[in-house]
Amino acid sequence: MCDARRLILERLRATHRDPVGAAAAVPPRRFPWGREERLARFQGRLTAVHGEVHRVATQWPQFLHDLLRRRQVRDLLFGPGGCHGEALVQGWPDGSGVRLRPYLEPVEQCRDGLFEAALAGFSGCRGAVAETGSLVLWPDAHEPRLLSLVPPIHVVLLDADSIYSTFAELLAAQDWAQGMPTNALLITGPSKSADIEQTLTYGVHGPKELIVLVR
Repeated sequence: MCDARRLILERLRATHRDPVGAAAAVPPRRFPWGREERLARFQGRLTAVHGEVHRVATQWPQFLHDLLRRRQVRDLLFGPGGCHGEALVQGWPDGSGVRLRPYLEPVEQCRDGLFEAALAGFSGCRGAVAETGSLVLWPDAHEPRLLSLVPPIHVVLLDADSIYSTFAELLAAQDWAQGMPTNALLITGPSKSADIEQTLTYGVHGPKELIVLVR
């Protein structure tokens, strides 16, 4: 038995391949899409699956405030230490009807407010994929996964220059091979499921509305 095991291991070692290295040697698939075409394709793919895309300027906090107020949203949960947290606070109108709620406490201490009161959550993202209409997020301590999972509305701020043709192109451009997070997240439209009687329902496992602000 030991000899058979040794022979099997020797054969495996003799035929060893490096799948990571081999994959890295293959150039990512690319499309001859310029910046505007990538943006248009991303918007088309995302809206086709009930996502919402708005092109905004430097006053995007005011735009977001007005958008949420029209939806009668009272609170916006956000990570003040996130990449856009400071800009959000500085651009938020004074005395507005939509309150900014910083997400600072562990989930065990803010469970009721998070799962019952939060109507919208805000986060940034690493970029987007034009081919599939997907957003790419790296949740961390500043913008935890629950920001994009628990509130019924998820708002994402996306830089148009970080929209890539394919996911492989994004991986190569951002050099993910040098270090990946413990949690990488791809979002393509609101949460949906047709598990029950083949009826498509939104918001089953997460937000039922996805709003993307592209600047």
